[in-house]
Formats: sequence, structure tokens, C-alpha cells
Amino acid sequence: MNALPVTASAVPAALSSLPSALSGAVWRAGQMASTRSPVTSSGHAALDAELPDHGWPRRGLIELLLPQSGIGELRLLRPALQALAGQRIALLQPPYQPQIAAWCEWGLPPEQLLWIRTQRHADLLWSAEQILRNGSCGALLLWQGALRTEALRRLQLAAQASDMLCWLLRPLSFADEPSPAPLRLALYPTPGGVQLDLLKRRGPQCAAPIRLRWPQRRGDLFARLFRQDAPHSPPVEASDALLDRRLPATAAAAVAASALV
Repeated sequence: MNALPVTASAVPAALSSLPSALSGAVWRAGQMASTRSPVTSSGHAALDAELPDHGWPRRGLIELLLPQSGIGELRLLRPALQALAGQRIALLQPPYQPQIAAWCEWGLPPEQLLWIRTQRHADLLWSAEQILRNGSCGALLLWQGALRTEALRRLQLAAQASDMLCWLLRPLSFADEPSPAPLRLALYPTPGGVQLDLLKRRGPQCAAPIRLRWPQRRGDLFARLFRQDAPHSPPVEASDALLDRRLPATAAAAVAASALV
């Protein structure tokens, strides 16, 4: 039996014939999705306006693609992390040792952080899945480059079944590779802020990049920490001194604060 072609005019009629509960759950690619799943506001009105359900999804993988670490990605996530109300934040395989003074300045004490460093790739994926399934954390930040499609799919399924924020931070070079993550953003540094390109969302293509500017404060603790510790590094936002660039994560375990392990 040959299938009949479906025309655009036939779609509304087909949807109207569905039960009301089912019809509301059908997503049309030209419209912004409304999943009715829990979200956490990004804390940035311009970004929330372009995100489905107006916030970071708490049931799904979020990819942040960066040209390099320390361009403002942590400043971007700061409002959502502060909104966790004491829930633990898992930092899995960060490129540098967490800078405790900066986290405390943000109102996120060391006992709220869980810093995990693995030796093997398989242990990294296992750790991420266990954190997502355990439910004892409010957010997971995972830094990782190359991942097989199967591994990404497993992470997405685990994140979708959880009730927590899950960000995967990867190099921008992976932007053209397919990913099961329902939300993907590319970040670029700008003077005093960051530019976001929405590469993928459950909705129409974003018409223009989103530009965010950070409030400036004189004598900012993070700026002092970063500029003194790494005077020859490229200029980045002070918030990203949350990761101490003097101590790469691969060599810093011996001096890690006990509250982080």
C-alpha cells in the first residue's frame, strides 16, 4: 500500500482530530516548544525570551560550545547556580582547579561543590550518569571534548530522566557535529560581555545573536584574582577566575580542598 503525501494544509486538520491533551503535546517545528517541564531562569531576560519555556531545562542536556575556556561561560551560569538554594553543584573534569575564594564570593560555599576528576574516559561517563541518576545534586557541569554519538545519547537520556541542570561544555570545533542535546549554544567573548548563538532549540531558528553585558564593579575580587595570577592570559571576564589557571586540574588533586572531594 502506497503512503499518501502529507500537504501543509492537511496538518491543521489532522491535529484538530486529535484529543485535546494529545494535540497540545504535538510540537510544530515553526513554533517555540512548550514542554511543561521544569526550568530554571537563566537570570538574563534576553536569553530567557529565546529559550523554550523561558529558562534552562532541568530535564535535558545543554551544550555550551566555547572557542576557549574562560570567556564568560561561568558568568553566564552564575544566576542559575545561585538559584539552587544550597543544592550541590557537581564539577566534573574542569580544566583548572576550582578557585574557592571566588566561589565563596558568589555565595556558593565549598561544601556545596563536588569536584570530580577521573583518569579514564569510561569513568567520566559513568560518573556523569551516576550524578544524574542519584538526584543528590542540583546541577552538573561537565567539561569534555570528543564524545561518541552513543555516549552523547546516553548522557541525554540520563539528563532527560533527571530533575537537575546539566551543562556539557565543549570546544566550539564540535558545533558542526550532530548531537542529541535539545539545546545547543555557541559562546563568543565580547567587550564587557558575551555573545550567544542559539545553534539548536525546540523552536524556530533564532533570528539574531543574543548579546549580554555584565555589570561592572570596581575592585571586583575575581578580576584581581585573575589578573594577578595570570597577567599574560588573554583578557576574559573576571567571573571565570572561579577556575584557578595556575593549577591545571590534572595536577591539582594533591592540594584540593577536602570539601571538594
